Amino acid sequence: MSPDTLTETASAAPEVEAETEEQILARARGQARRTRIRTWGLRVALIALWLGSWELTATVWIDPFFYSKPSLIWQRIVEWFTEGTQFGSIWLQIFTTVEEAVLGFVIGAVAGVVLGVLLGRSRYWAEVLAPFIKALNAVPRIVLASLFIIWFGLGLESKVATVVVLTFFAVFFNAFTGAREVDGNVINNARILGASRWQVLSQIVLPSATTWILSSLHTAFGFALIGAVVGEYAGAGKGLGLLISNAQGTFDAAGIYAGMIIITVVALLAEWAIGMAEGRLLKWRPSQSQSAHEV
Repeated sequence: MSPDTLTETASAAPEVEAETEEQILARARGQARRTRIRTWGLRVALIALWLGSWELTATVWIDPFFYSKPSLIWQRIVEWFTEGTQFGSIWLQIFTTVEEAVLGFVIGAVAGVVLGVLLGRSRYWAEVLAPFIKALNAVPRIVLASLFIIWFGLGLESKVATVVVLTFFAVFFNAFTGAREVDGNVINNARILGASRWQVLSQIVLPSATTWILSSLHTAFGFALIGAVVGEYAGAGKGLGLLISNAQGTFDAAGIYAGMIIITVVALLAEWAIGMAEGRLLKWRPSQSQSAHEV
């Protein structure tokens, strides 16, 4: 082939237009939006399939008195929010449980972080206190809930104490591990430069353990709600746990499911709030590519 033919062929080939940065970003946003729509569509379809099969099964084959069904559960939720419950407004029950969970969560999380970081940096005291901490963690929480009711009564204090015990250990072990995982070379360099013990803890150890601590808070708030409900279930004058306990005593399966759904919604809202706070606190952390972790 002659050089003139090659030149004519090259000039006749269509020119590929290079994409601008705005076009690339727009295409990526469109693809992400379509992925979200497909994901949520699949989620909704799975929920609809599950609820529809449950409704059909409870209508045709099984006794809804024992297993309830989605339509009865929805009626109970609507009744609670429009007419109230046997123990007052549903909003009062939700506020009571959330108040107990939040107070115990804050106290238990702060105590878990402080003690976890301090013992994580002190091997001697960690060895001394390890058997006692493991023994306390092995005590059944339902037993402690009953004991706290004897000590503090049926009010707020016994429920908060139960929540503190559940939350503390969930946060403590992560804070302890996070403090232990700090790079020793960084700490030694800081000490060589004249950093005090407090500066090492507050400016190196605690920021390095932040990821461990924040990851434990997601689980800890779930435990906080469990502790509040367990405490109310053992004995209380109001709260979602009392509603579930009363529904069990009256063989109201729909009421039990309705209480579970409300607790689940509260837990999901708290998870969203903790996730938002985690995103703000960990802005300094470089984002990691997820492509290598996809199945």
